[in-house]
This record gives sequence, C-alpha cells and structure tokens, in this order.
Amino acid sequence: MYPSAPTCVTREVFFVTDLDKKSLSERDICTKFITPAVKRAGWDDLSQIREEVGFTKGRIIVRGKLVTRGKAKRADYILYYKPNLPIALIEAKDNSYPVGGGMQQALKYAETLDIPFAFSSNGDGFVFHDRTGRSKQREIDLALNAFPSPETLWQQYRAWKCLAPA
Repeated sequence: MYPSAPTCVTREVFFVTDLDKKSLSERDICTKFITPAVKRAGWDDLSQIREEVGFTKGRIIVRGKLVTRGKAKRADYILYYKPNLPIALIEAKDNSYPVGGGMQQALKYAETLDIPFAFSSNGDGFVFHDRTGRSKQREIDLALNAFPSPETLWQQYRAWKCLAPA
C-alpha cells in the first residue's frame, strides 16, 4: 500500500489593491495608507510621528452620588518638527467617510492643542487646513502622495511665528 498523495492546499493572497477599502477599519486605513504616506514625505516615525495621542481624560460627569468620566479625547496623529514642538495633527477616518470627514474633529483638537496645521484623511488622500491664515487657500485637497514634508510645514510655521532661520 502506498501512502496517499499530499493534499494541496491553496491559499488566497490578498493585497491592498484587492481589498475593498470600505471594509477596512480606521486602524487599517492608518497602517496601510496614512502612515506610509507620511513617512514617504520624510517624517521620521521614531522622533516626529506619534499615534493615538490622548490629551484629555474625559469630562467628569456627576449624577447624584455617582461620578464617572466621559470619553477621553485622542488625536490619531500628532507630528512634531522637533521634540515638544507639535506642528500638525491628522484625524483619520475609515473609508466609509469622505476624505475631509474628520476635519471638524481635527480642527477642534488642533485648537485645543494649539497646533497650526490640521489634516483629515480616509486613506484616499488628505484635506489640509492651515489655521495660521497665511495660505492663499485655507483648506486644500492633497493626493495621498502629496503630504507635505517636515521642512515644508516648518517653513510655514516659522513664517507664521516670525522666527529667524535656524
């Protein structure tokens, strides 16, 4: 008696292009599209990119003798030109939202944290909002491969703050 032939198992391999982007979670959109776009623009993931940054613990809610906290606020990305110098914030949404679907939230967070540049993305591209008021257009759409470099945003920041070149 001979041993039976091995059974072949076929596995489907999915690539990002094969996926239905609308089925991806917000975290998947960040990992597969937003973070790579930001890194390609020259941002260093160890020293300049922070993800899921909590900046409030949530409102204190008092109901009679019960005290609870509301939901904490968390920015999806904060980008730093130098340590302790945040210059941009990105609010990510899953792909069921439009590209600018997170802009209102990004603007609220940017105002709270005094960050001049706010972005929103759903993985298809970015909407860029310049809170400094120095750009010709306050808000513009950017392709996924057109995210600004740290140096570009730093130059705009320096002009806004009237800082001399370093």
